[in-house]
Amino acid sequence: MTSPPSPALLQALADLLGPKGFTTDAEIMAPWLTDWRGKYHGAAPAMLSPSTTEEVSAIVRLCAGERVALVPQGGNSGMVGGATPDASGSQLLLSLRRMNRVRSIDRDARIAVAEAGVILENFHNTALAEGLRFPLTLGGKGSATIGGLVSTNAGGTQVLRHGTMRTLVAGVEAVLPDGSIFDGLAPLKKDNRGYDLRHLLCGAEGTLGVVTAASLRLVPANAARQTAWVGLASPDDALVLLRRLDAALGGALEGFEIIPHSCVAAVLRHIPQTRHPLAEPQAWYALVELAGDDRDELGALIEAELSAALDSGLVRDVALAQSERESEDFWRIRDAISEAERAEGPALQHDVSVPVELMPRFIAESPARLAGVFPGIRALSFGHLGDGNIHHHVQPPADTDGAAWLAAHGAAASRLVYAHVIELGGSISAEHGIGQMKRDILAELDSPARLAALRAIKAGLDPLGLFNPGKLID
Repeated sequence: MTSPPSPALLQALADLLGPKGFTTDAEIMAPWLTDWRGKYHGAAPAMLSPSTTEEVSAIVRLCAGERVALVPQGGNSGMVGGATPDASGSQLLLSLRRMNRVRSIDRDARIAVAEAGVILENFHNTALAEGLRFPLTLGGKGSATIGGLVSTNAGGTQVLRHGTMRTLVAGVEAVLPDGSIFDGLAPLKKDNRGYDLRHLLCGAEGTLGVVTAASLRLVPANAARQTAWVGLASPDDALVLLRRLDAALGGALEGFEIIPHSCVAAVLRHIPQTRHPLAEPQAWYALVELAGDDRDELGALIEAELSAALDSGLVRDVALAQSERESEDFWRIRDAISEAERAEGPALQHDVSVPVELMPRFIAESPARLAGVFPGIRALSFGHLGDGNIHHHVQPPADTDGAAWLAAHGAAASRLVYAHVIELGGSISAEHGIGQMKRDILAELDSPARLAALRAIKAGLDPLGLFNPGKLID
């Protein structure tokens, strides 16, 4: 059982952190007490903003002495309420945003050490200045922080070739619930000292430790990329095309997104200065990207493969980006889907994954399953076919009050989606984590063995339940 902080504890924290690192000002804290989607709202007696790992350690030791809970937070750009305190007003908000240094970049080893508060876009720019690239990006790169990306095992659009954050993390520094500092930043390729704490902390959503820095793998900065917008008849054809391109192009293939026409149409309706890449609409599209040293060579490779696919009837139409600007225009359509869907009206948004070969099956089966229980319901899917990550949006029937329908039936509709995912051997969270939004459905639907293991790990490392309570597991 946790407790609210005493006046003496708050004063000790204020003395430790000074005016830059400690505030009780309601106006300053307000933006950080609501999640990015505006779904969850919390309260906190103070926001703590340490600037060093040692200060984080001291904070944790002080709070552990009074059994006061801490909620770690980075850029507050999460999608599942994982960084929002509860409404009790007893949990302290621990902001890592002042810890924003890139401590080092080893160009030869292609390893950078970045603190938890480093913003992803800034990290991209820092790596590029050294002729290197951090191969993970996502729509929220202007606010997402390294600590948050580690703690949620973030993915993004380049997972097909480079993997999720867990693959890119070579080492972690973190403060554990007793205040001790785990220094695991050394990028060891072999380490058989038992449980891998690096992997355990990556994806733990701040429930096991406060990530303060990470050693991250970099790759050479590409001199060029080539992007194609491909018209297709179905997700099944998209999967066949993915397999062909992966076999033929190997390491050059970095991105493969699939998008239904309904999503593109919504973008064209609501997002200014967007245009359709093809002369005629198609039922489905693939956004394909290659990366390498020579744009002309990449263009020749992708053109040859897509020409063969056109000749065989697998592909309906193709547009090759003729410039960097056109590549950006293609990606703008993909990145604007969520914004356009919000403009269309309320919807349930599901971030799920299934085995890659079953992604077309899920996309085909889910709308009918939902409509069989909720007549008139609409469902659409888009996402990262290369890694099985589906962004599955469910819209209320067109002739209803959308908000009222979701309030009455949304939870049951989502449960159908998640049960379908579990049936196919998938995950109810592909890249955004569990947070508080999916905690109860995880406890209901997931494997009892997995849940028992998660609870045992939590109890072993954080027996007082001080780190991010109410998130991930009950």
